[in-house]
Amino acid sequence: MKVLITGATGFIGRNMAEHFGAMPGAEVFGTYLDSEPWQSRTIKFLKADLTRREDVDRVVKGMDVVIQAAATTSGAKDIVQKPYYHVTDNAVMNSLILRSAFEHKVSKFVFFSCTVMYQSGEQPVKETDFDANMEMHRNYFGVGWTKVYIEKQCEFYSRIGSTQFTVIRHSNIYGPHDKYDLERSHVFGATLTKVMRAEGDSIVVWGSGEEKRDLLYVSDLVNFVEMALSKQTCKCGLYNVGQGSCISVADLVGKIIRLSGRNLAVKHDLSKPTIKTALALDTSKAKKEIGWEPQVSLDDGIRKTVAWYKEHFGV
Repeated sequence: MKVLITGATGFIGRNMAEHFGAMPGAEVFGTYLDSEPWQSRTIKFLKADLTRREDVDRVVKGMDVVIQAAATTSGAKDIVQKPYYHVTDNAVMNSLILRSAFEHKVSKFVFFSCTVMYQSGEQPVKETDFDANMEMHRNYFGVGWTKVYIEKQCEFYSRIGSTQFTVIRHSNIYGPHDKYDLERSHVFGATLTKVMRAEGDSIVVWGSGEEKRDLLYVSDLVNFVEMALSKQTCKCGLYNVGQGSCISVADLVGKIIRLSGRNLAVKHDLSKPTIKTALALDTSKAKKEIGWEPQVSLDDGIRKTVAWYKEHFGV
């Protein structure tokens, strides 16, 4: 089985590549562009600009499975100040990869969508709760509709071709190989970086901390993909994949401080960009159709990530 993991040097892509690269019977290929790949005896790396059709066709041809983890991503700062940043390249590369997968008759295709198209609320949302007639949060309008457009492309190609599609609306993923720089990281990566690198007795958190997020440890996402590739029966499946509950950023920061063994006070900078929404995912469909449930609790996930951070960054 030839497996192509696009964006293999990114956060989700690297975790996917390391997992599938260790599986017997799988010949794993990974694409990269700007970030140089790590040394691996089980993964064949291919340099490719996925916004160029000739590069896309070159890496997709002959593959049995494509796990599409390539994306232009960053944190709240860019989403607020540069809303176009997540739209153009992502729309172009996914359109080209999907067309190529169709033309080269790839057997299975996995697309990582997101959850920004959902309305903010305290109750866990199901896949069917998305209403195209309801306004998205203004900061998510561009990225949200781009993701919906790509989801619909998956459905479109599933109707006219032989490829089976798995579309994943995943919650906030965290863990090893995430972005841990303060300019591009999401809330978990940014908070852990601030805590682990704090030189004084306090850290500064953007916003009031009222926003709430559903956080899933990356190995649970990897496990879902593996299970879906073998157990999904429908031609195009759309699944929520998350912890199933949300935690406020303020409480998350407190947990990370406590579980990292630090003693730090928290100061809030209300002038910085923040997106005040709350979201938790109902994952009952993933459990019913795939048999998947998250296995790593938030506390255990934080402990695992802190240990990995210390090992890799020497802190």
